[in-house]
Amino acid sequence: MTTNVSLQARREAAVPRGLFTNQPVYAARAENSEIWDVEGKRYIDFASGIAVLATGHRHPKVMAAAKAQLDDYAHVCVQVNPYEPYVALAERLNALMPGPGPKRSLFLNSGAEAVENAVKIARIATGRPAVVAFTGAFHGRTLLTVALTGKVVPYKVGVAPLPADIFHVPFPDPYHGVSEADALAAIDTLFRAQVEPSRVCAFIIEPVRGEGGFNPVPPTFLRALRQICDTHGILLIMDEIQTGFGRTGKLFATEHADVAPDMMTVAKSLGGGFPISGVVGKAEVMDHPQVGAIGGTYGGHPMSCAAALAVLDVIEEEGLVARADVIGGIIRGRLEAMAAKNQFACIGEVRGLGAMLAMELVTDRDTRAPDAALTKALAAKAAEKGLMVLTCGVLGNVVRFLPPLTMPEALAEEGMDILEAALEELVTA
Repeated sequence: MTTNVSLQARREAAVPRGLFTNQPVYAARAENSEIWDVEGKRYIDFASGIAVLATGHRHPKVMAAAKAQLDDYAHVCVQVNPYEPYVALAERLNALMPGPGPKRSLFLNSGAEAVENAVKIARIATGRPAVVAFTGAFHGRTLLTVALTGKVVPYKVGVAPLPADIFHVPFPDPYHGVSEADALAAIDTLFRAQVEPSRVCAFIIEPVRGEGGFNPVPPTFLRALRQICDTHGILLIMDEIQTGFGRTGKLFATEHADVAPDMMTVAKSLGGGFPISGVVGKAEVMDHPQVGAIGGTYGGHPMSCAAALAVLDVIEEEGLVARADVIGGIIRGRLEAMAAKNQFACIGEVRGLGAMLAMELVTDRDTRAPDAALTKALAAKAAEKGLMVLTCGVLGNVVRFLPPLTMPEALAEEGMDILEAALEELVTA
């Protein structure tokens, strides 16, 4: 019989150890908000394949669209023989991107590819080399995107030298002592001490810092950043890879601040489980690269484009943007109730938007000292009891919640029952 233990042994013998595994639980099948492992055990999914499955596992409409596309053709390459699903998806996303004026969309395979291309387009469009990102950011693991990522361990260890003209400024994080004023002052200092704004092509920011701890950017800060960019002719790239497509209670998280970026990077939930990413931006920016300067053999694969079109239909037809607040409201309510109990003084903060939520675990609420050990143990204990959750945070002490937006409310409550029981067991041991 195939078991999780036997598969883990095979994995360790065949796969590089640098490929992280959240839990050694090997999936056999999945449906909507549930996963069954190779041993037949069922898990409630609060991870969604790292925010990929806003429409749940194997949504019937998404699966049908992908299968119908396969009946026509699997791959022809959009640069050899263009196809309608690519164009139709671009039209849909162009119409959905916040802000006035015509838009253009380029499709790729992964989030990191989207970020790479957004930076390349920004450099071509402005004729400037420098990019400014934020501490704690995660933009990918390729050489350029890991340079943009604002966390050294484990992403940057041993890969220097990194690409030049990449700068970081503090992310506004009041819980850890960085105010909006501090972050804005740091940008001013950057321009005075390290790089003149006339050399900067773009700022790139996640409207909710993802891997760094699920910290929403204050709307007033995003509006101030937009003003800084406008003043200096700098482009604003919004990394919506994890936040996009209803996750935060808006189709795109930038809408919470009523800020229109110059470009957005998208991926994850766009494909409903099929690999696709994109750069969506103002036509006046996106049209700068010469013919042949952007693209890729598999970018905007026909099956992924067909699936993505179905995903957009499902989000609209099933009201999943509003549904994010319903599911998120259940989880937030339970987390805040837990935090109010004396036995759960380890919960330092509950935060997030919509169904993109987190709790930060600490050893002491006054000092806010991180408890990474408890965080890791909680993820393992929850999995043991039948709930899949992910951890994150610059200090490794944040539990993040990314349920499918199609999750039944009763299942969300059941998942929170498991989480509370797991944490209670750990703190009273």
